[in-house]
Amino acid sequence: MAKTNASNSLLALSHSLAGAIERVSPAIVAVDARPRVPTSGVIWRDGVVVSTNHTVRRDEEITVMLANGRRLPATLAGRDAGTDIAVLRIETSGASVDAISTTDKLKVGNLVLAAGRIYVERGVSASLGIVSALGGAWRTWRGGEIDRLIRPDVSVFIGFSGGALVDAEGQVVGINTTGLARGTGLTIPSSTINRVVDGLLQHGRIARPYLGVGMQPVALPDELRSKFNLPGTGALVMLSVEPEGPAGQAGITLGDVLVAIDGTPVTDTDEVQVVLSASKVGQTISATILRGGERRDVEVTLGERPNAKGK
Repeated sequence: MAKTNASNSLLALSHSLAGAIERVSPAIVAVDARPRVPTSGVIWRDGVVVSTNHTVRRDEEITVMLANGRRLPATLAGRDAGTDIAVLRIETSGASVDAISTTDKLKVGNLVLAAGRIYVERGVSASLGIVSALGGAWRTWRGGEIDRLIRPDVSVFIGFSGGALVDAEGQVVGINTTGLARGTGLTIPSSTINRVVDGLLQHGRIARPYLGVGMQPVALPDELRSKFNLPGTGALVMLSVEPEGPAGQAGITLGDVLVAIDGTPVTDTDEVQVVLSASKVGQTISATILRGGERRDVEVTLGERPNAKGK
């Protein structure tokens, strides 16, 4: 009897998970926007498809393949490298689905499914796992703000980026991507997607200020800290400076040591990003640097971070 009950429970779980994929399947599409292998996408709203920026390699001649086999031309409404989101528009006639059900109720250990569609003739594909880690808001290496860290322990196969992470009830948690953490699969939460989609549909881009430098933390010698009355023990040394970037145009050069930006002491790149996120493109801020053992204050006019395609 115990064995039968266990078998029935497993069978019920199996049917439940299959049902979850069936419910979301009509919204999962294949996006032909790069050589050889298509990527996945989700019909997020009526006539709006969301995929990942790093897999949408073309700006034109993009095709979306629906669950029913139809192929529709798509136009790029906008892309945001910071959050790895690309938004496409398709004709709504015959291509709309019931509004997908999203959720932010998630716990570590919950069963989840990654759903993707690479080729229509093969149907929707899925992989099963659990939520391995959750966390608070975080910032990507390109300066994008993600409302919540979601790390699922699921297989994100080739072409699965842009597909949905689905809970056991068939609700969409967010969009899966391998483009934000050096190939590791993460999920962009629904709240972030809605915010970025709104911005891209309205403006075509998400404008973020940047300096145009590569920096690395460095310890400050005691004599320099004492000489200039610096509060921190560390700073940031310039490893690279884009000549035409905002910092380069302001006269910052390779080897300069950044100790404060806009009056805020900085010891790592995250602290710089916090200041930049509160600033606007075109705004002029001060950068306090050390060069040749001397302190200098440089005025930097922030430029817009190039919104290039992912690699």
